[in-house]
Formats: sequence, structure tokens, C-alpha cells
Amino acid sequence: MFIQTEGTPNPATLKFLPGSQVMDTGTANFAAPDEAGSSPLAQSLFATEGVIGVFLGADFITVTKSGDKDWDVMKPLILGAIMEHFQSGRPVIEAAAGDADETDGDDDEVVTQIRELIDTRVRPAVAQDGGDIVYKGFEDGIVYLHMQGACAGCPSSTATLKHGIENMLRYYVPEVQEVRAVE
Repeated sequence: MFIQTEGTPNPATLKFLPGSQVMDTGTANFAAPDEAGSSPLAQSLFATEGVIGVFLGADFITVTKSGDKDWDVMKPLILGAIMEHFQSGRPVIEAAAGDADETDGDDDEVVTQIRELIDTRVRPAVAQDGGDIVYKGFEDGIVYLHMQGACAGCPSSTATLKHGIENMLRYYVPEVQEVRAVE
């Protein structure tokens, strides 16, 4: 098994490409070891000292490290954990878990248009950087989005939100006045 790695705009996060499907549907974000109970893969990665976040995408895994650790030391350990997991045949997620877009009954035309733009234009681009953006709501002209994976804590995430996503949404959906990140 050959696992490729790619840097991300977030220097604390690396993207690992195992060359096979990671998640059948959706994504899963684990911001702490105690959240990884449903994922044997995430548990294995958190066992590596210095791993503080794991994000599972369709065909990639992003791992976030603490600032005091060095990728040169951590990368071989993470590669080994990923390889061992995929060779074991264990599932990536044991139970129905992961971060699916939450629907809160807002299915009006504006929300539908916002969700479609995020799903077709934003999420694929963000996934290339090892992350994801999840729609959380629209109220009083403000779109609320949650950033995951490499996007969470990325130095350029504010610029991505304000100059990229906000400008695009305002152009196509005049009702949008602002985009804000939420936890």
C-alpha cells in the first residue's frame, strides 16, 4: 500500500491519501481523542503522540498536530497507523457517525440556493486542501458555516470565508450579507 501525503494551507495539518475510499458517505471530524470512539482509524491516529485532530473525507485523511511536534518525527508513525488500519480490514467508522449537513427545516429557496452553492462550488475546493465546510444556518442575512479538517484553525481560513465564500454567495444570493464561522 502506497500512501501519498500533501501539505495543506494549515501548517499544522497534513493530508494523507491512501489510494482508496476512506468514507462511503459524508465526512467525520474528530477534534479530540475522546470523540473518536466510533472510529478505529481515528483512535489509532490519536494514539500517536502529538495528534490533536483527525478528519476523514471521501478519499483522504487529514491529521492535525500540536505546535510543539515535528512532522519529520510524526509522519512515519501516522503512515504506519493508516497502513496497519487498512490492512486489518476493520471499518473506518463502526457506527453511523460523522458530520452530515444538519437540516433544520429551512428549505426555503434562499437556503436551498446557499446549500447548493456550498456543495457544488465550495466543498470540492476545500476538500482538495484536506478540509470541509458544513452549512449550519442562515439568519438575518448571515450564513453560518463550520470549518473542519485542515480548514479548522488554518491561518488563511478567515480570508477563505470572507474573500472567497462570502463574495461568491453575495454575488449569487443577494439576500446574503455576511458569512461567519461557528464552532
